[in-house]
Amino acid sequence: MIFIYNKKYVGDVLMIIVKDSKGAKQNSQRKGKIARVFTHENNETVAWNIFGVSSLFDLEGAGQVFLTDEQVTILNTELAKEGFKEIIENDTAPKFIVGEIERMAAHPDSDHLNICQVKISDDQTVQIVAGAPNARVGLKTIVALPGAMLPNGRLIFSGYLRGEKSFGMMCSPRELALPNAPQKRGIIELSTAATVGEAFDAGKHWKS
Repeated sequence: MIFIYNKKYVGDVLMIIVKDSKGAKQNSQRKGKIARVFTHENNETVAWNIFGVSSLFDLEGAGQVFLTDEQVTILNTELAKEGFKEIIENDTAPKFIVGEIERMAAHPDSDHLNICQVKISDDQTVQIVAGAPNARVGLKTIVALPGAMLPNGRLIFSGYLRGEKSFGMMCSPRELALPNAPQKRGIIELSTAATVGEAFDAGKHWKS
């Protein structure tokens, strides 16, 4: 789930992205202050819009926001009141974390992409396809996991890149909108002392 709120430019609407629609044709159904967005072909829910959300609870932000379990419970109560059977699941885990490239292999269908095995916790390694020229085994960097939203509004989902599974992306300083970010390609390079799985903290991890 990706929660997005920007009252100044969008209005008092909480947008909830459930999954990547992958460009499928969409329809919507509104009941009261809740609109369900779903794919035309298979009726699969891809998003919710909650209008007048400030009447339910206080909410601040201008982009991706994170809700408390109590706020999500309130939303699910509203869904049930309007007759919707689905529920919204909360995910409070950090979406930008420290990762370390453990293995790399050239993509079989590209002359510049690499298939990287990236450690994101003590017991989890994920595959990420990347084209960064500075990617190398042992490099610690910032990984945007599925469910993240970049400062430019781009949403991160798992998917396939030229036929190879990619679970998130490794970020450049520019993509993270860091101050004095180099204007060149390449993922952020962290100190070897950075802790894998730690939530990204610009003040701690970025020295401009």
